Amino acid sequence: MSIEPRHMTIERRVRYAVLEPPERPMTEVWFVLHGYNQLAHRFLRYFQPIHTGSRCVVAAEGLHRQYIDHAARRIGASWMTSEDRITDIEDYVAYLDRLHAHILAEESRPRRGGSKPVRIVGLGFSQGVHTLCRWLAFGRARIDRAVLWGSTVPPDLDLAAHGAALSGADLQLVAGDRDEFFDSDAIAAHEERLREAGIAFTAHSYAGGHRLDAGVLRRLARPT
Repeated sequence: MSIEPRHMTIERRVRYAVLEPPERPMTEVWFVLHGYNQLAHRFLRYFQPIHTGSRCVVAAEGLHRQYIDHAARRIGASWMTSEDRITDIEDYVAYLDRLHAHILAEESRPRRGGSKPVRIVGLGFSQGVHTLCRWLAFGRARIDRAVLWGSTVPPDLDLAAHGAALSGADLQLVAGDRDEFFDSDAIAAHEERLREAGIAFTAHSYAGGHRLDAGVLRRLARPT
């Protein structure tokens, strides 16, 4: 008996959450990618400190949901597992490209005050860092700044081939000084890998663990 795994393409709905800009026209969009076992609408609450002016914040949700506490019926989502990983990567890169295009479609028409393009920021937290890096490497969307928070560029991502995509996105690295999943040795090794590949970055730290920090978010959101 021969068992052969196969794939087919179907249409499915995806879920995302949005903090609409308080002011129009929209001038900046943050695409934020949650960590393992988080959900988009809950993750988005951490971005209230920067929900100001003409900034829109869009939280994409991972394509895989599962129970994280059966008794409490708590649900979380993830971006991928080691099973059929290449297919999962291709699927979420295509999904993020389409979400990017969907959000920006309303802003593609001529806007008051000139034709300056909307500024795009991508932020990945924890597992979402790997997702963001692969989106930069394999996707088609324009991202002006990339924030990698609480994790590394994927170890298997070829920086010789894709380093320019990372460098071109104004790379920002963020980690807490007591991050239980991303300690000082891991941070140092990550930064050295980027330096050896000739990839420029700016590093930020804060007092705390594996979480988003409002002060750093505000600093990253300041006009450049």
